[in-house]
Amino acid sequence: MGKKTVLLFHIGGEKQEMIRSFCQARGIQVFFIKKKQYGERLGVLAGIVGISKTNKPYRGEEFPGEMMVFSGIDSDELDVFLEDYRLAGIEAVALKAVLTPANVTWTPEELYRELLKEHKFYHS
Repeated sequence: MGKKTVLLFHIGGEKQEMIRSFCQARGIQVFFIKKKQYGERLGVLAGIVGISKTNKPYRGEEFPGEMMVFSGIDSDELDVFLEDYRLAGIEAVALKAVLTPANVTWTPEELYRELLKEHKFYHS
C-alpha cells in the first residue's frame, strides 16, 4: 500500500516528538492527524492514491486514547518496528492497526471504535 507511513491520533508533547524522530530515522513518514480530520478515510489520510475523499467534517469528541495506524509496512517490518520501539523506551500506544483492503476506506472513528472493542475483549 505505497509509502511506509504511520498515522498518529491524539498523541502529543514529548511522546509525539519521540515517535516522529524514531520513524524518520527509519524512513517512515509520520502524519499527526488532527481531530478535524477524523471524518476522512484512513487511506486518504495515509496518502494512498485511488481512495476517494469523504469531505465530511468530524463533529465528534477527541478520542479518549491514542491510536497508531501503519500503512505500507509488511508484517516482518512491523515486528522489527515494534521491538525497536519498545527498546527505544517510548511509551506504548494501546490501539494499533495496519491499513488493509478491508479498513482502508474506514474513518478513524470507525477504526478507533473497532480497536477499542477488540482491546476490551482481549484485556478483560
